[in-house]
Amino acid sequence: MEIKIREGTIAEVIALSREVPEFFQPYSENTYEERLSQVQNLILIATIDDKPVGFKIGYQRYSDDVFYSWMGGVLDSYRRKGIATKLADQQEEWARTHGFFKVAFKTRNRFSKMIHFGINRGFMIVDLIKKGEVKDYRIVMEKIL
Repeated sequence: MEIKIREGTIAEVIALSREVPEFFQPYSENTYEERLSQVQNLILIATIDDKPVGFKIGYQRYSDDVFYSWMGGVLDSYRRKGIATKLADQQEEWARTHGFFKVAFKTRNRFSKMIHFGINRGFMIVDLIKKGEVKDYRIVMEKIL
């Protein structure tokens, strides 16, 4: 099983996000276009045997040297195969070579696997945004490249 990572499209991300169980309300094409217009951005798609199985999307945010890793997901039946790690590795390498100093992301308190994934990749928790119930509090994480 060979995992390939390539640049992708908003349409591919939307199709994949509809199949990721954590995304109970996937973003619309307009939302993606609004977020990605006027800033450097990167859309990555992971494939196995030419089948899209995961994605990672990010863009310049906060300042010229911060790359915000906005959305990412892997289809349930393809998890625990290193796909998210390969996507993150590629995203961080792209960000580094495009002049970014750090990568940041937000997740929710209920997504403990994502929090652990970030910590295992060298991210640090830098903020907590209290919004809604405790399980919906936002955890802000950053990593110096």
